Amino acid sequence: MEALHEEMPFDLDFHPSSPLVVTSLITGDLCLFRYGPESPPERLFSVKAHKESCRAVRFVDSGKVILSGSADCSVLASDVESGKAIARLEDAHENAINRLVCLTESTIATGDDEGCIKVWDTRERSCCNSFEVHDDYISDMTYVADSNQILATSGDGTLSVNNLRRNKVRSRSEFSEDELLSLVVMKNGKKVVCGTPSGALLLYSWGYFKDCSDRFLGHTQSVDTMLKLDEETLVSGSSDGVIRLVGILPNRIIQPLAEHSEYPIEGLAFSNDKKYLGSISHDKMLKLWDLEELLNGSQVVNGDEPAEAGSDDSDDDSDDNAMDVDMAATSSKGSRSKKAGKGKSSRPASDFFADL
Repeated sequence: MEALHEEMPFDLDFHPSSPLVVTSLITGDLCLFRYGPESPPERLFSVKAHKESCRAVRFVDSGKVILSGSADCSVLASDVESGKAIARLEDAHENAINRLVCLTESTIATGDDEGCIKVWDTRERSCCNSFEVHDDYISDMTYVADSNQILATSGDGTLSVNNLRRNKVRSRSEFSEDELLSLVVMKNGKKVVCGTPSGALLLYSWGYFKDCSDRFLGHTQSVDTMLKLDEETLVSGSSDGVIRLVGILPNRIIQPLAEHSEYPIEGLAFSNDKKYLGSISHDKMLKLWDLEELLNGSQVVNGDEPAEAGSDDSDDDSDDNAMDVDMAATSSKGSRSKKAGKGKSSRPASDFFADL
């Protein structure tokens, strides 16, 4: 199943309970689709949400609200039924917002082009945490509920661990040769896997984030996005347009799952029941794949054979709570283009979350 956009989509998210998927576009638009097994996705609405590119989108409040973050530095809450704006937080960041993730039912986190991470608490109706750990754009974030921490990757080539309870940076890795573009937590929390522009996957052991413990060279091009399928395997989206099933420890490309197009894959997401895998690319297309069919190998991917690579790194690292902290900063190596900041917020955050 597929649906064509007028312009390139940047992000996508599935509704937590209904057969709906939302995409955000480079034009600042939001598009909502209803999907089913027998027909292509039906576009329910397309609305102009932001003045500049809409880089991140998530369903919140049990799917009643769509939150979006933009290069115009704002966060917008939109009604899922009509697409109409409920509330807008202007100048939520001083720089373009690049990532937005849900932490709990009442908290979200946003990351911008200059490495700033902010956590918003809808109950307190304010920004409750702020981390200025990175020197370049926030490329990806994930929330670890057990330890109440946000893991973030950046264009500066580092991985950070940010403790929400203490409002401090718990750990930061040394600078890698590559930018870090994506991350997932695997092996029951013992391993953190990061994608890079060179195609290498960097593996960090939990509690020892100073340097990677393993480097897996199975991809030939940039690994821009990843999803955890289970504790042993992940799904990767690469700049060659191919979606792959990847095993972690032992490290290997299990099989290519599908070829979205010849263009880079911008985002991947699972439906709430994991029946479908959604992908977006620079070809302006949203594609919904039957995940069971992909895993059974029914898709044909040209010129890509299962490959194995990796090291002798094992999965027997102890789950040590002690963490190395390396806060020495060096020059940024990020290359992503950025937009100038637009000053501090002129509207209190409480006004935004009160409307929610």
